[in-house]
Amino acid sequence: MTTPADLNILLQEGEGVTLEYKERINDSFARELVAFANTAGGRILLGVRDDGSVKGFPDTNDLRARIQDIARKCDPPVKVLLEQVGEVTVVTVRESTEKPVQCSDGFFWRLGAVSQKLSRNEIRDLFQQEGAIRFDHAINTRFSYPEDFDLDKFRNWLSKSTIYKDGSVEDILVNIEAAERSGGRLLFRNAGILFFAKEPRRFFNQAYITCLLFKGTVKVHILDRKDFDGGIIADIEDALRFIERNTRTAYRIEKLQREDIPEYPMAALREAITNAVMHRDWFIEGANVFVEIFTDRIEVSSPGGLPKGMQVADLGHKSVRRNPLIADLLHRIAYIEKAGTGIKRMRDGATSLGYPAPEFVSGSFFSTIFYPMPIAETEKAGEKTRRHRASTPQVPRRYPASTPQVVNILKAALDELKSRDELQEAAELKDRENFRKNYLKLLVEDGLLEPMIPDKPSSPNQRYRTTAAGRALIDAAREEES
Repeated sequence: MTTPADLNILLQEGEGVTLEYKERINDSFARELVAFANTAGGRILLGVRDDGSVKGFPDTNDLRARIQDIARKCDPPVKVLLEQVGEVTVVTVRESTEKPVQCSDGFFWRLGAVSQKLSRNEIRDLFQQEGAIRFDHAINTRFSYPEDFDLDKFRNWLSKSTIYKDGSVEDILVNIEAAERSGGRLLFRNAGILFFAKEPRRFFNQAYITCLLFKGTVKVHILDRKDFDGGIIADIEDALRFIERNTRTAYRIEKLQREDIPEYPMAALREAITNAVMHRDWFIEGANVFVEIFTDRIEVSSPGGLPKGMQVADLGHKSVRRNPLIADLLHRIAYIEKAGTGIKRMRDGATSLGYPAPEFVSGSFFSTIFYPMPIAETEKAGEKTRRHRASTPQVPRRYPASTPQVVNILKAALDELKSRDELQEAAELKDRENFRKNYLKLLVEDGLLEPMIPDKPSSPNQRYRTTAAGRALIDAAREEES
């Protein structure tokens, strides 16, 4: 209830986000109602001039009925409370629980002391903030089926699922809500495109994961970078392979049995990358998911921060799904539990194996930070622990010649770019085709050598350099020699 004392304070305050002066009811009255309902609620003081002086407003049943009628005609109806305080009619507008609200003139909200009409993007943002629209459920008319559809991606996804596989492709797509039928056409939802399009970035430029390997602990010197844009499933797997290629593994030999100990908890990292893709704000078109490897940590970041209604303190206790259809498609292939357990699985997946618990930071991006296993190099009777890159023991087995030849190739391109002929000379191999097929090609495929002109592998100007994974193989070879 507004008292005379309250009214005096309101008259001294001046107009603002939650307060509007109006001498009378006019054509803009409905706009003020929906503006307050779309923002934080507020009061309209009828019978008050712009300068705060009281003109007075008659309190009659007809006028009260007129105000209530205007409020009811808003879509959805606006809840108001009418009070007569002296000569002023106080109209208290409740913040709507069903935003956005519109009147016949459109959508409005309060910006300072002004009721401003919402632009198309502002309407979309308001719908999104209130959960009224979901990116992943939206139909995308630019996608053409079957021209843009990747059947192999769909079959790969289907093979991982427990869905009955004898139905037609179109029936399954409709049943899992990746698409819907309309007018004889199959229309794809955005989630279906992210999973099953031949080229997802044709439709969403933000649909990729950037993986970066830095030298040191700050974002200055980049040793390796890859952008993965093959679709949600491929991007998650490629990002994990990038981490495996650019982080170390310890192994412990005890009683002739070898135990591999990754530098980072890979299952927890898979969970983090999957959650980053699933929970990111896909309406943010100028940003994408990042996986960044430093010498002391790995950071997995997704645009948009936490969903509305979530705080960092809620993590592990409360779940809000920003993209429920994407979550459902991931759950069907067991990439997630879909029960709000992602944060707990990350924590448990690290600490249960002796890794430090990950940290979570929320701002314009939501980041999960992992720290490496603190493994000491030890050598005891019956036990031996050594450090090397994950791929070190397996790589030489893939090459027909001895490990020294592989190491010599990598050493040659370690500090400066080298041509094919220079690398062949370093390997002391005479047969060009043997070198190309059994050494150069495989080293590039394994991510140990990187071509500087990847789109033109046969270019006469092609040069190669050793990657971070290649450096690790060299280090491992030195350890074994010692």
